[in-house]
Amino acid sequence: MLFNSLQFLVFFVVVTLAYYSLPWRGRWMLLLGASCYFYMIFVPVYLLILLGTIVIDYFAGLWIATAQGRRRKWYLVISLISNIGILAYFKYYNFFNENLTRLLGTVSLDNPLPLLNILLPIGLSFHTFQAMSYTIEVYRGNQKAERHFGIYALYVMFYPQLVAGPIERPQNVLWQYHTYFKYDFENVKAGLMQMAWGFFKKVVIADRLALVVDAAYNHVPEQNGLTLLVATLFFTFQIYCDFSGYSDIAIGAARVMGFTLMENFRTPYAARSISEFWRRWHISLSSWFRDYLYIPLGGNRVGLSRQYFNQFFVFLMSGLWHGAKWTFVIWGALHGLYLILARWRDKWMEKQGVKLPEEKPWYQALQVALTFGLVMLTWVFFRANATGDAFQILAKIFTLSPNDRIQTPFNGAEMTFSVGLIGLMLLKEKLAFIIPTRNTVAFAGVFLVLGVLCYLFGIFTANQFIYFQF
Repeated sequence: MLFNSLQFLVFFVVVTLAYYSLPWRGRWMLLLGASCYFYMIFVPVYLLILLGTIVIDYFAGLWIATAQGRRRKWYLVISLISNIGILAYFKYYNFFNENLTRLLGTVSLDNPLPLLNILLPIGLSFHTFQAMSYTIEVYRGNQKAERHFGIYALYVMFYPQLVAGPIERPQNVLWQYHTYFKYDFENVKAGLMQMAWGFFKKVVIADRLALVVDAAYNHVPEQNGLTLLVATLFFTFQIYCDFSGYSDIAIGAARVMGFTLMENFRTPYAARSISEFWRRWHISLSSWFRDYLYIPLGGNRVGLSRQYFNQFFVFLMSGLWHGAKWTFVIWGALHGLYLILARWRDKWMEKQGVKLPEEKPWYQALQVALTFGLVMLTWVFFRANATGDAFQILAKIFTLSPNDRIQTPFNGAEMTFSVGLIGLMLLKEKLAFIIPTRNTVAFAGVFLVLGVLCYLFGIFTANQFIYFQF
C-alpha cells in the first residue's frame, strides 16, 4: 500500500481510531493484522517469506538467550545466514549470475546456472536488517529475547516502517509494543503535522521534480549537458524529499499512536563534510553499518591502512545493499573514496601544521557547497539506468556548451515554481525540523494549508517511493 494514496489515508484513519478504542491486548493484535494487510496489498505471497524469517529469528533469539558457550554463536550464525540467504537469493542471485556469465565468457566457458524470474519483495532489505539487529543485540546482551511471538512479529512488521524504515533497534521499540499509550492530543497533533509535511515533500516536490528527472535520465543520448545538470540537481532534491518524506509519514503515523521512532534525516545538505553528511542522511542505515559491520571489522581500533579498508568496504556493502546494479556499487565506492581522501587530507595537514579558518562563515559556506557538489555527483550513478548512461551524463555535464538550452517538460513558470518549492523546503527545514503544533488554532490552520497545497499542486500518478525498490 502506497502512503501517497487515498487507500492509505482511509486505512490510517480506520486503524488509528480502532487502535485507541481497544485495550492493550487488542491493540497489538490489531496492529499486527493491519500490518499484514498493509504488506499483502503489494504481493500477498511474499507475506509467507516475511513470516518465515520471523519464525526463524524468534526461536533463534530464545535459543541464544538460553544457550551457553559456542552454541550461542552458532544460533546467531544460523539466524544471520537465514536472513542474508533469503536477501541474497531474491535480490542478488541474478546479478551475480549475470556477472558470472560474463566472466566465464571471457574464457569461452558457459555458465550452467539459469537466470530466474524473481520478483524482489517490497522492503526486503529493510526488514531483513531490522530482524538481524534483533538477534545480534540479544547475542550481545543488550536486549532480552522477546518471548511474546506476536510482539516480536509486530517489531518486524509494524506497518509505518515496514517497507522503508527507519531501521529500528529492538531496545528502542520492542518495549513500546508492550506499553499502553493513552490518547495524547499533543502527540496526535505533532504526528499529523509531520505526516502532512511528509506528504507535501513527496507529492508536491519530489514527484514534481521527477517529471524533469525521468525525462532527462531515461533519454540520455538526446539531452545536452545543461539539461542533465539541471536534472541531476533536481534529482538531488527529489530523492531527499521522497525518502525523508516517507520517513516523516512513517514517524508521524507512529507518533499519532504514541510510538517514538528514530530520526532518519537531519538536514543532510547542510553538512560541511561527507562524514557529517552520513551522520545526517539515512541515519538508521548508516548507524546500522557502523555498529554491525564497521566496528566488528575493527573500526578505528586498527592501523590506518586497515581503517581505510574498513571504510571503503562498508560503503561498497552499502552500495550493494541499495541495489543489485554496478551503478549502486560505484555510488557506494565513491562515498568510501571521499571519506578516505578526507582523512588522508586531514592527516597531511596536521603533519604540515596547516590550519584552516573553520570558524569563518565564508569557509563554512564553501564547505557546504563543496560537500553538496560531491554528493550530487554521486547521485548521477544512483539514478542512472546503467553505468554507461552515468558516464555519458558526467561527460556531457563536464563539457557544457554555451549554446546549451534547458529542455524539460516544464515551461519557465513551472521551472521557477519548482525551484521555489525547493527553496521553501530548505528554509522550513533550516528554521524548524518539525512545525510547532502547541497552539491548536495555528496547527489547524497550517495543517489545512498543507492539505490544500497537496490537493492543488500534488502529482498523483501513484509514484511509489524510491526506496521501496530496496
